[in-house]
Amino acid sequence: MVKSNTTHDQNPRISPELPDDPVISILSHLSEEIETSLYIVGGYIRDHLLGKTVKDIDVMAAGDGITVANAFAKKAQAKNVVVYEKFGTALVKLRDRDIEFVGARKEKYHERSRKPSVQPATVHDDLSRRDFTINAMAVAMHPSEFGTLLDPFKGRADLKKEVIRTPLDPDETFDDDPLRMMRAIRFAAKLDFTIHRQTLQGIKNNKERITIVSQERITDELLKLIQSDKPSKGFILLKETGLLEIIFPEFNELAGVDQRYEYHHKDVFYHTLQVLDNITEHTGDVYLRIAALLHDIAKPKTKAYHPQQGWTFHGHEELGARMVKHLFKRFKLPLDRVPYVEKLIRLHLRPMALVDEDVTDSAIRRLLFEAGEEIDDLMKLCRADITSKNPRKVKQYLNNYNRLMKRMEEIEEKDRLRNWQPPIRGDEIMERLDIPPGKLVGLLKKAVEDAILDGEIPNEYEAAVDYLYKVKDQIIQKYNEGNFNKS
Repeated sequence: MVKSNTTHDQNPRISPELPDDPVISILSHLSEEIETSLYIVGGYIRDHLLGKTVKDIDVMAAGDGITVANAFAKKAQAKNVVVYEKFGTALVKLRDRDIEFVGARKEKYHERSRKPSVQPATVHDDLSRRDFTINAMAVAMHPSEFGTLLDPFKGRADLKKEVIRTPLDPDETFDDDPLRMMRAIRFAAKLDFTIHRQTLQGIKNNKERITIVSQERITDELLKLIQSDKPSKGFILLKETGLLEIIFPEFNELAGVDQRYEYHHKDVFYHTLQVLDNITEHTGDVYLRIAALLHDIAKPKTKAYHPQQGWTFHGHEELGARMVKHLFKRFKLPLDRVPYVEKLIRLHLRPMALVDEDVTDSAIRRLLFEAGEEIDDLMKLCRADITSKNPRKVKQYLNNYNRLMKRMEEIEEKDRLRNWQPPIRGDEIMERLDIPPGKLVGLLKKAVEDAILDGEIPNEYEAAVDYLYKVKDQIIQKYNEGNFNKS
């Protein structure tokens, strides 16, 4: 007898639409063997109905999920089973796939807590507690009902209408788990769907509730949004619902900040989102996308008005770079990625200043030296920063960058400056000149570096040593006379 607590008489079978998947076959046989109804639920069904290939599967059991997981692992000859006793779930690692099991349940959240009380429930109850109708569908695995689609909240219809909607009243759904507000926005951006008006109003009503969610979970949703094909849609929704002001006030402050550009004014918020969308077309690197998101983050703090120039933001690139570490700490992002993002923000205006045909090789050498291995990503950011609506201007800017990149390639090939390390080190300077550690060593080393970057000497060891001996007396004399700051 199959242990089931729902009926399927009015539900269609979609078994012909299911893929030829060995995991589905195992689940079907297992459901019959252990006489327990099993259902594939959530994202697998949603994405399959959207015509997408899906690897990972969530399985709901009309019984104990952990017991079913162990039985599945044995049948699938999987050795890696991760059990989460506290949540009544288990994860089976099957080569490059994750198969997660849980028993049908209902949850009740407390007012100021994200820790729910969990009780066994019917399959319908379980589906009703899910975030959105498009994720509240299940397909039966038992042979007697194989392929039957359970869709009590019309999720398949919402998929066709391209709508994000909660199964229950939005206030109840978002009060239970406030992160669902960000998930609604992320799904809208990822799938290019519209959020149902009542669901959207529910986000606005419950926006303050997001403050009880851990920073790690909020950051995870933000990263998924940034990695979507058109992240601007999600950030605009975050702004419109009031969530952005709570979770990322610095970015929210960009809205309404005007900048003079091609004889009219552009809102920095929308300009930044266009840059983010632009760079998304050319890279999947989330930290390069983050650099695009943050490249103008300091403009509100550096804004000043000049009658002849309009709004200016002098120094915003330097202040923006200095803000990166603080933001990474708050969002609990890996600090080892801070120098990369800092560098791109600090240098993002430099290439535009070097596009003139008469710019010196020295200036280009210095950019190559400072950018190092990040020069290609920097140029991607600069290209993405072109947001003009004038095709003629866009073409002109792109041609300027193409000319600059050609010159950089020629200079880099000749001078080998990418990820450059000066040919003579500080310890060798101390040994050759018999001087102690201190600022004088740095001054001598910088003199050699500048000579190479200015093209006075080639980027070679012997030339660097010869130049060191040539200038050492003059620099030491100036240092001893106090013409250099000794501190």
